[in-house]
Amino acid sequence: MDVEVIARRWIDALARLWLGWRDRRRARNSLRLRQADDGLIVRQSDGREQIVPGALSSGAVLPSDVVRSAQRAFVMLELGSDEIVSRHMTVPAQARDLLPGIVRNQIERLSPWRPAQAYYGFEIQDGADAGSLDVRILITPRAAVDESCQQLAALGLHVDAVVAGAPAAGMTLWSRLADADSARVKRLRWTIGGLLAAAVCIAVVVNVWAFMTSAAADAESEEIDAEFARLQRQVKGTYSAQSIAALPPAERAWALKETSLVSAIVIEAMSRALPDSAYLTELNIDGATVRIAGIAQDAPALIAPLEQSGQFKDVHFYAPTTRSADGARFIFHIEARVEPHQTIGGG
Repeated sequence: MDVEVIARRWIDALARLWLGWRDRRRARNSLRLRQADDGLIVRQSDGREQIVPGALSSGAVLPSDVVRSAQRAFVMLELGSDEIVSRHMTVPAQARDLLPGIVRNQIERLSPWRPAQAYYGFEIQDGADAGSLDVRILITPRAAVDESCQQLAALGLHVDAVVAGAPAAGMTLWSRLADADSARVKRLRWTIGGLLAAAVCIAVVVNVWAFMTSAAADAESEEIDAEFARLQRQVKGTYSAQSIAALPPAERAWALKETSLVSAIVIEAMSRALPDSAYLTELNIDGATVRIAGIAQDAPALIAPLEQSGQFKDVHFYAPTTRSADGARFIFHIEARVEPHQTIGGG
């Protein structure tokens, strides 16, 4: 079945449910109208009655309290027995669920008027035996009912249902809801369709907004995590050797990794600063402190090139300088503080 047809039927069902709920709610406060020779009989839901003489005459005006009550109530037009034709039909008891269709098919045979020219209702009565149902059908001409409804509407009384009076009091022959193929259902269909379309659009917009917000939040979270990690590395870089030694093994290894200098850069800086006549026998890097030992022809002359390299500060001898075994060169021990550069100037 076509999707459009299914959607239309679904929306029509919603419209009829809404109209039925509204009419049932209004029916709690009902107003019955019955035409009589001496005027219009108005009966409230609490049983109070009043007669409005000449209500249906030309130019008549109803009392304001009756019109106000009708605006809030479910208005029913009650027909007398002289305005209704009664018929009976017997059907098998098994056909109870199919009764509306059976009556609709038989109404042309039972009615004095054509089906399109009549309103009808039916009720089930007990049959002569348990295997049959006695169905009483009440029929009234559509033209007379429509004329009465138009006259009442001109007075401000809009009829919601037409019911039978005694002896079949309360049987509905016509109702605005049942006759709503209609402009009411069409208008409500467009209203419901518009509301559903608006709800779908809102849902799409909300989902897109939620997706974009979630993506932005994820990106922001990643930036925050990266910044937090950078700050952590900075904090860890300020750890002293004692505080690093007190850390658990896994954290201590990471802290040493974060705070240690790049050995390749230190060695490269040393090789550039020291003259070719000097060579190292030891190199030890402990945090930001580097210690070197070696042999050179002029040990004091090594201090200035190391400081001028820009990679080392506070360069000094940390042990006495002594002559080597051949007596021509000197054994030196120098200590310096390494500046945390990641590149070598001039390189």
